[in-house]
Amino acid sequence: MNAGRPAPILRAWKRAVPTALAILLSLIPMVQGREAGVETFREVLFREDFDDLGDWRNQNLPGVKNLCLYSVEEDERLCYLRAESKSSASGIVWKGEFDVYSYPRIRWRWKVSRVYDGGNAAVKSGDDYPLRVYVNFKYDREDPAVKRSLKYTLARALHGRYPPYSSLNYIWANRLQDRPILANPYTDRAMMVLKQMGDEKTGQWVVEQANVLEDYRRAFGTDPPRAATLAIMNDSDDTGESSVSYVDFIEIYRLPGD
Repeated sequence: MNAGRPAPILRAWKRAVPTALAILLSLIPMVQGREAGVETFREVLFREDFDDLGDWRNQNLPGVKNLCLYSVEEDERLCYLRAESKSSASGIVWKGEFDVYSYPRIRWRWKVSRVYDGGNAAVKSGDDYPLRVYVNFKYDREDPAVKRSLKYTLARALHGRYPPYSSLNYIWANRLQDRPILANPYTDRAMMVLKQMGDEKTGQWVVEQANVLEDYRRAFGTDPPRAATLAIMNDSDDTGESSVSYVDFIEIYRLPGD
């Protein structure tokens, strides 16, 4: 045997190990994002790091003339969503959808420059937030009752496209509230989950997480529709104020046992 060449068994072993290792790693549903200290095993369906906005569309609101500005900002080789509002309101909506029973969890990292002095989640005149993350639940479009529903017909005319049946709004509230979940002052089909309240953490990056199924059941007292999508919004049309806020990432995932 030539001493300068490995034996056939050794050569085969050397070829097999990297392949086996790659297969093993692909079976481990672990995602470690660029945020520090995350070691939870989780299976991620969708993650947005905001390198661009190709997976998102603008969503204007009926009767609102001034629109917010959503753009990608780079800082130290990383990208963020920049959301700027000046007496304005509009959002961006993810073009995809997900099954909340198969992937019931979301995580995101956000930062606000300020909260609104006149903001108050309990009244229409204060229904502005420097950032909110929506989970919009879709009508079952195959349900004959939905197709006959006057509410659905009006909602579709109002939104200009397929309207949400209901929504959870995860908000950075402007002030302390006495309840963790509030109905939106404009509609009880949108329930607001208060993740941050007040200005204690303004200017800081904060990581949030939510179990959409559990929050929906707490907020509405029933199970949600299966299909949902995401939206992000900074609005200030009611208060007439302004702010710049950021989102680092957002992801949809599940944990073992979900």
